Amino acid sequence: MMRSKRILALLLSMVLLGTALSGCGGGSTGTDSGEGNSVTEGGSTGEPVQGGEITVGIAQDLDNSLDPHLAVAAGTKEVMFNVFEGLVKPTATGELIPAVAERYEISEDKTQYTFTLRDGITFHNGDAVTVEDIVYSINRCADDSEGTPLVPALSAVQSVEATDDKTVVVTIDAPNNEFLSYMTLAILPEDYTEQDTAPVGTGPFKFVSRSPQQNIVLERYDDYWGTPAYLDKVTFQIVENPDALVMSLQSGALDLVAHLTYNQTVQLGDDFNIVDGPMNLVQAIYLNNKAKPFDNATVRQALCYAIDIQQIMDLTAGGSGYPVGSSMYPAFQKYFDDSLTNYYSYDPAKAKELLAQAGYADGFDMTITVPSNYQPHLDAAQVVEQQLEAVGINVTIQPVTWTSWLNDTYVGRNYQATLVGVDASYLTARAMLERFTSTASDNFINYNNPEYDQLFQQAITSTDDETQTELYKQMERVLTETAANVYLQDLANFVAMNKDLGGLEFYPVYVLDLSTVYYTA
Repeated sequence: MMRSKRILALLLSMVLLGTALSGCGGGSTGTDSGEGNSVTEGGSTGEPVQGGEITVGIAQDLDNSLDPHLAVAAGTKEVMFNVFEGLVKPTATGELIPAVAERYEISEDKTQYTFTLRDGITFHNGDAVTVEDIVYSINRCADDSEGTPLVPALSAVQSVEATDDKTVVVTIDAPNNEFLSYMTLAILPEDYTEQDTAPVGTGPFKFVSRSPQQNIVLERYDDYWGTPAYLDKVTFQIVENPDALVMSLQSGALDLVAHLTYNQTVQLGDDFNIVDGPMNLVQAIYLNNKAKPFDNATVRQALCYAIDIQQIMDLTAGGSGYPVGSSMYPAFQKYFDDSLTNYYSYDPAKAKELLAQAGYADGFDMTITVPSNYQPHLDAAQVVEQQLEAVGINVTIQPVTWTSWLNDTYVGRNYQATLVGVDASYLTARAMLERFTSTASDNFINYNNPEYDQLFQQAITSTDDETQTELYKQMERVLTETAANVYLQDLANFVAMNKDLGGLEFYPVYVLDLSTVYYTA
């Protein structure tokens, strides 16, 4: 009872203080389906008006390089989704539709992908997109001359060939059910050398300017091949302080902010349209499996039993959120194994028993590193601190800047535990699970499990979709059984919008598509 009172007090203080990261020959064929299907529209229901500009608040600065092939941070990919497109692109329903390619064909044996370049499509600098640009972009991401390719899945590429001025044929070494999803990689102009600082793509918005740590400005690209964006201009304003985000909304300095906490939406009251959907990431206490005591699976399992996920959602998000039990979120319906969600029931006594079994009957001290600009992670960490204290584990929450987290925790792997969310850059199970293979460059938890590595190799080489799906689910189960991390939830994505804005759509990947957002009459 005392623990509950302390957590309740913590929550109340957070509220009061305003606290706030396809073919021929029997194969399938993809054709231009026009606009993506509108699923969940958020905001005003009035008639759309062409024009206007908005300022969007974001909690972190973008990567130093804006080159989409080099982007690391999910926040960078979220913003630059508006600037870049691949041969195909995802819709809000999770489909892949033609983009830079007008159509595509997949050979019957699924080893040859033929893409037909869209007529009249141009880059934001006015240059026509050519098949040479397509060949360059794919080969750049598939190049393994310096080790792992920029997109590891493209190690399967045997050749990329322009057969005429409209056609590009990509040949891979074996049938691959997921390969098309990787053709969402950005198509870039071959001879352009300023992508780092002045990116040029084919998307509905073009890059205008960037002031590091301050803002990035985009404008509607009037020669866009598809349905043009409604808005004339979008400014992304970097506001790392959660309280400042709320105040900037209230003052009118910001028109739209995503990834808010429930408490922040309460503070905003009825002055904004609040819409919500899944964040499409896996929030977890990610554990450095090389650092003591988390090199011991029994200790990691103890932590899983000590955590009450429902209480975290209740106290930080008014009960909103989507519990997960492994490194897959619910939007990946095909691969999401709901049976893992309750694999570790909340059982503090079991947690204490396992800690004693592992030699930590008196508990231990641990540090959870959290990027300070993501209030949902900070809020969850504070509840986790209290829950772990109840089983004898003394937690220190270490807030750090996003840059520090990215450099020291993610890249440098210099940490014990970190509470963050991990997303997928591509609509594939591989994109979520490959990072935990022992040789993956982004295996920031230092997970090393031969069984997991073997299942991964079987999955990516499987030609049968049902078998492949089952193998990926087995990988998820291994992560859960070995308690690679303490899995929490797919966060509820609360978005605050100016009352005059509408059209926001939620995607099954971590993006913010502003081409559908509009002012209403």
